[in-house]
Amino acid sequence: MNHASFIHAHAADADWRVALAECRQQLDTRMTASAAEQHVSAQFTLGWCYLSDYYTSESAAILDELRRAYPGVAWVGTVGVGVAASGVEYIDEPALTLMLAPLPRESFRLFSGRQPLPAGSSRFVAHTALVHAEGTTPDLQELLQELSARTTTGYLFGGLSSARNRPLHFADGVFSGGLSGVLFGPEVGLISRVTQGCQPAGPVRTITRAEHNLVVTLDGKPALDCVLQDLGLDEDLSTDELSQALSTTLVGLSTGAEDVPTWPGKFGADTFVRHLVGIDPRHRILAIADQIEPGMHLAFCTRNAEAARRDLVRIATEIRAELESNTKAHLSGALYVSCSGRGGPHFGARHAELQTVRDTLGEVPLVGFFAGGEIARSHLYGYTGVLTVFTSRD
Repeated sequence: MNHASFIHAHAADADWRVALAECRQQLDTRMTASAAEQHVSAQFTLGWCYLSDYYTSESAAILDELRRAYPGVAWVGTVGVGVAASGVEYIDEPALTLMLAPLPRESFRLFSGRQPLPAGSSRFVAHTALVHAEGTTPDLQELLQELSARTTTGYLFGGLSSARNRPLHFADGVFSGGLSGVLFGPEVGLISRVTQGCQPAGPVRTITRAEHNLVVTLDGKPALDCVLQDLGLDEDLSTDELSQALSTTLVGLSTGAEDVPTWPGKFGADTFVRHLVGIDPRHRILAIADQIEPGMHLAFCTRNAEAARRDLVRIATEIRAELESNTKAHLSGALYVSCSGRGGPHFGARHAELQTVRDTLGEVPLVGFFAGGEIARSHLYGYTGVLTVFTSRD
């Protein structure tokens, strides 16, 4: 790929037409500046459109307007309770963010229920994939694993729609349910990292007995006894007091020994954070918001804003370092998918999360959204951020 930067735009307004017109003006201005800087007019081929759920009912009209304004651009995106751009977040307000990329047309393929994945005999080789999905899709985890297996790297990135009304996603059409996105060929360079938003509050334990989503024993001991010990809670609490005390407790689950959480410390990228959704004081059992199996590792954890900020700085710094180690690679654009439970409300101030990314990564065209679950590799995460940068070469 030649060195060519992406361009992005963002705007908020109660009237989607006003917001879209403002975004178009920003994009057109940046197109002109980009052409002047590179002495050639870039051919933009792929576009991202992230809408706050205030615009859900107008999503088809917005997509039609974008197609008319930018013929030849393939559009993908989704709806979220919030959307993001470089240094900016719009949560719980009507807004949209757009980004255009001048990728070679043969370097990517859109997929959706209307456009199936290329057959094995296809000359197109999928290296990685951006995925937008609807969280209630049956067997979603299995579908992600199947899609991952269809790429040469196994790497997926993206997230779930998080609309409070009707979750939708786009791939040259508007879709409800299932998944859609973009397959990228090996010539599209990218670097992606997962950042965790939780911190272990106790030691790693091994699940020794489990049924469906119920943890019966940890390290051979009753699961409820273990959480009381790890969090330093009084064994004499009433059921209501115990439920209240555990209401903010989460669990970090992992399957591989290489990603065992340590205490004190932080979680690795293969840890999945899930809600603790119930307790059975009589049988000393815990209920987790996921299917679990004996042999998995578990650590109780809590959300920690400072730990989340430090880890976000870490992954952005790692990406910068990897780019700088390759003198021929340039940062062209970026996507950031964060949990709908993060953003300014978690980081302490509006825009704080996106400003942390910008301050560490640098000023780069970036868009994203606040998701109902984050996708990285073949897994579905919660309370995380997935930062992906696109690179080009001289």
